[in-house]
This record gives sequence, C-alpha cells and structure tokens, in this order.
Amino acid sequence: MQFDDDANLDTSEVKDVRGSRVPGGKATVGGGIVGFIALILGLFFGVGPEQLGLSSGDPEPAATSSSLAQVERTCRTGADANARDDCRIVAVVNSVQDFWRAEYARRGGRYGDARTVMFANRVPTACGSATSAVGPFYCPGDRQVYLDLGFFNELRTTFGSTGGPFAQAYVVAHEYGHHVQNLMGTLARAQDGRTGANSNAVRVELQADCYAGVWARHATTTPDDRTARPLLNRLTDEDIRDGLDAAAAVGDDRIQEKFQGRVTPENWTHGSAAQRQQWFYTGYRTGDMAQCNTFR
Repeated sequence: MQFDDDANLDTSEVKDVRGSRVPGGKATVGGGIVGFIALILGLFFGVGPEQLGLSSGDPEPAATSSSLAQVERTCRTGADANARDDCRIVAVVNSVQDFWRAEYARRGGRYGDARTVMFANRVPTACGSATSAVGPFYCPGDRQVYLDLGFFNELRTTFGSTGGPFAQAYVVAHEYGHHVQNLMGTLARAQDGRTGANSNAVRVELQADCYAGVWARHATTTPDDRTARPLLNRLTDEDIRDGLDAAAAVGDDRIQEKFQGRVTPENWTHGSAAQRQQWFYTGYRTGDMAQCNTFR
C-alpha cells in the first residue's frame, strides 16, 4: 500500500484530540475485564456507545486541547502517510471520502462528509461518552468516526490479525461504510435489538464490509472531477490479503471461539469470518455498491 509521496493531505477531515484533557468524571467503561468485554461487544458495531448500552448517559464537556493537534503539524503529504500511522489514517479518510463524493455525484446525489476523530483513552460523542475499550465506531448522532490508534495493536496481538497498513485502511473504510448506510437510511435497520446469523445487525455489518471493498477496488483510480488529493498509487495482492485477514479476525465465530470457547450463532452481530471475507471481496471484485445488498 503506497501513497503518492507528493500528494497533499487534507487534515480538515480528521480531528486529532490525542493528548487533550477531557474534563468531568463520568467514564463510560473502565479498564480490566469490563472494558475488554466492551471491546468485544463494540468492535465495528457501527454505532456509538449509547446504542451499546455503555454510555454514562449525559454527554461530557468538550475536550480541552493541551497542545496543537499532531496531524495538523506532521501530516502534510503522501510521504508522511507512507511513514506514519496517524498520517496514513488521514490519507485513507481523504481517499475514502473522495471516492464516495464521486460515486454520489455519478448517481446524481450529494455525499455528506464525515470527520474522523482520533482520540486516546476516552472521548465525548453525540452517542455518549466512550473509552478506547469500545473499539472503532461510527456515531450517527454527529456523523463522525471515532478511532484510537492503539486498536491496531489489539487487532494483531489480541485478535490474531496479520495487521499491515491495509488492515488499518480496511477498518477506516468499514466505518465509512456505516456513514454511507446512515446517509441512505439503512443503518437504522441494525437497531431492532435482534441478534443472530440472519439478523439485520449482521447484514448491516456485512454491507459495510462490502462497501469497504468497493472503495478498495477504486482506491488507485482518479475520478475526472477529483481535485489534488492523496491517491493510493499501489495496492498489492498482499494488501488485499491483509484486509481479508483483518475481516476474518473480527468474525463473530472467531471471537466467540477464542473468548468463550464455543460458537453461538444466535448471538452474532457481525457475521462469521467467512462471511466478512466474502462480502469484502464481493465489493472489491465488482467495485459496484449495488452488489452489496446483504438484505436480499
């Protein structure tokens, strides 16, 4: 996975609150076993902690910055994205949103941007206060993606993913898949309280995987109306394997087998490892969001 070294990064699409102080004392989820269980429940859920039942209820005061946001100072070009994880996230967010803007325009619509918030430890959101234990998530209340970069270490060490730069890109693209679902009105279908292999919750997650694959298919191309923004100029078969491996690592069956010693499909909320791989690859193979109808 290689970005154009000379491409300019648009840091306005990412808000970096790492190193900020969040006043107040209402922690959503603590560390230890409670926080770890929250991580398992919240992983890639697509909604904020309030919908997971993990919020303290009242939103916390806004974070107070203790220093200049790192990405604004250090993430300038594609070369920075090739060298640093946080700058890579900026570049992926730029690329993903560029694609969806062009896709919406091609279909005669208008895409509404969503910002990614990089945080450490805990963060206030319109969906409730969250800690890093919840994992990456999209909050429909404020249309923002929330991400603690420490999760990528968890993806390798706890969930057994091979990791790699494109595994990180897959995570980001999946969350933006939820944003697209929110714009289209399909994200709410996951909020019926049901679980299971055929539940709407699983179908929503698999569709977000498929949308991530659609972006990957087009990530190295340049739409005619694209402005000077960072482009992926190389995406290899190994990168795609890393993405597929990350998708499999967070399959419900893999997680249940690892942490409870048995597989209980009636409790699934995300789909099996095989399903997540299948739908990501469907999106990547076809490059067509119309092929991502997991509700059929």
